Amino acid sequence: MKTRNVVIAALLAGAAGVAASLLVDSSWLARTRLGQAVLQADSAKSGVQPGDRLPALTLATPSGEVRDVAALIDGRPALINLWASWCAPCIKEMPALDAFSRRQGANGVQVVGIALDEAEAVRAFLRAHPVGYPVLIDAPGPADAGARLGDARGVLPYSVLVGADGRILRQWVGPLEPGDLDEWAAAAGRTRD
Repeated sequence: MKTRNVVIAALLAGAAGVAASLLVDSSWLARTRLGQAVLQADSAKSGVQPGDRLPALTLATPSGEVRDVAALIDGRPALINLWASWCAPCIKEMPALDAFSRRQGANGVQVVGIALDEAEAVRAFLRAHPVGYPVLIDAPGPADAGARLGDARGVLPYSVLVGADGRILRQWVGPLEPGDLDEWAAAAGRTRD
């Protein structure tokens, strides 16, 4: 009887772990209708949603220079990706973002990374894993760039597509796949081969 209870407890704990991981896995959540509804509700609470103008964001580069995100984008559509050096899904998606950025070139959708992390951790990460797109740094917290861009839950990675007119077109919680990136470029009105 004791062995049976232990087996049942283990099965229940395993099922609870699977259920919890599905709820925490932002990519699964974001790809469901329920997940998109949660994201839209969170965005509405933060006051930033598709159709709104990109909020003012002035952040530091890894070398310490201060940059205005709107000036950095300079009238081009942009995919703003929030990440951290400790975030495994963020790190996994970065090579696809880098390849997308290179394919887009000077006239396509510009990728801008915003690390919500310690500056030294970002510098060390980029030394080991360089990317060809600009990266800015913001201290994580309740009013960080992610929160100002509609990520009320603080889940990383988080991406925002901004049109050439400076208006937010899309918001996404979780990693973007290469096919998603091509669709986003088309939504921004820019595609490159």
